[in-house]
Amino acid sequence: MKENLQNLTIENEKYIVNCFRHLHAYPELSFEEFETAGFIKNELNKLGIPYRSEIAGTGILGKIEGKNPSKKIIALRADMDALPICENVDVPWKSTNENVMHACGHDAHTACLLGAAKILNSIRDKFEGTILLIFQPGEEKAPGGAKLMLEDGLFDEIEPELILAQHVSVDYPTGTMGFLSGKIMASADEIHLKIHGKGGHGALPHLLNDTVLATAQTLVSLQQVKSRLCHPMTPMVLTFGKLIANGAQNVIPHEVQLSGTFRTVDETWRVQAKQHIIRIVNETVAAYGCTAEINIPPGYPCVINDEFITNKARNFAKEWVGDENIVDLEMRMTSEDFAFFTQKYPCTFYRFGVKGEINANTGGLHSADFKIDEKALLTGVGGLVWLAWSFMNE
Repeated sequence: MKENLQNLTIENEKYIVNCFRHLHAYPELSFEEFETAGFIKNELNKLGIPYRSEIAGTGILGKIEGKNPSKKIIALRADMDALPICENVDVPWKSTNENVMHACGHDAHTACLLGAAKILNSIRDKFEGTILLIFQPGEEKAPGGAKLMLEDGLFDEIEPELILAQHVSVDYPTGTMGFLSGKIMASADEIHLKIHGKGGHGALPHLLNDTVLATAQTLVSLQQVKSRLCHPMTPMVLTFGKLIANGAQNVIPHEVQLSGTFRTVDETWRVQAKQHIIRIVNETVAAYGCTAEINIPPGYPCVINDEFITNKARNFAKEWVGDENIVDLEMRMTSEDFAFFTQKYPCTFYRFGVKGEINANTGGLHSADFKIDEKALLTGVGGLVWLAWSFMNE
């Protein structure tokens, strides 16, 4: 069967590439994937694959039933949203939507799932069970499309025994697949602060409560959360990338805004650290006669790969790409809302290389120069098909 699936993957290369190029040319932001969802539904209709749509807005759940549909149920997931980035890659299928770009590979993920759906649907009489196809919105924006789809009854009618998801990797060459059991990606919580005080003329600071100085000291003081309050062996990142003090060279504003991200791989410490952040912010600004509005909305938890499922997936992948093309991934402090699936179901989240030839310039994830080697789409589709087939027939 392996040779048959390899041939089917190669035969569908043009279809997969065309899907990828279309999706890349028409990117849409998180929870605005209306044309993207329309394209997916049209493809599923042409393939004769039934589906439910408008789950959490634009989400879609397709269903491929083999013989004896209830024997085993697995799900394959792809995200489909883009980022607010102006593309700097000159290709014929460059983004046509101003300041919107598929800079994280979600177009590749969706194209690969459509290609896998086409192949798996063509051999549905050769396996027992059901394969679910999750086309998910809003991975890039809290509270996360995965969370919202689950809350909107994604699996109310049919529930999977395991879920597989993949992501492009610019760190590894085309033809590779990477795996890691256990904690693979960090939790992510946004931090939004508004520091209030008495603004006014910069030459009269004795009459004011300096919001800029209070914010600057808060930014410095918060670094002790990692350096002094966090266990030295616990991975953690606390980064602030947005500070708005809308005054002037001689004007202290009444309000300063500060926003950042907090990440860790320890859920207990995640709760404790947010308590420390709130305490430090309040105590620090109070020393300057200021007050703070603190907003830390619930973010994404850690992505935790099921050890049993991931080890099986790794072994299956070895059969597909060869042992020499299997990569041992490292834990990353980036985040993924696939974490919400890993909290409820046995899952594995793996990567496939898109770097192309040695020293190929693929740019970086979330950058205007990001691009993939289109040959990697065959690994993305073929690997997904082989894993699905292997789990269905083990």
